[in-house]
Amino acid sequence: MYRVYECDPAKKAELTKILEADPYAEGSFARNGYKVKDGGVLGEDKTKMYVYFSASDEFIKKADGILKDVAKPAPGDVEKRIIEKIHKEEEEAESGFGSMFG
Repeated sequence: MYRVYECDPAKKAELTKILEADPYAEGSFARNGYKVKDGGVLGEDKTKMYVYFSASDEFIKKADGILKDVAKPAPGDVEKRIIEKIHKEEEEAESGFGSMFG
């Protein structure tokens, strides 16, 4: 499952503290993986930051609770666009890496 949260840049320090807490613990954000992007870089709202997760439904439910005071799930249309953009970035990175050895 994929989920995108939006966050006010003023809460970046709080968000970072939560995301980086206890990185080796089972079920930590670091072990599940995430990407933080500025809205302007993604061609979205420049006044927001976005956090992307690809994780289990169980982890997403847990994240909803942990992040509720710092970030909220992005609206459906925004979430869909950001997921597509991140997947495109990943594909381009993989094909670029592959061409180095191909």
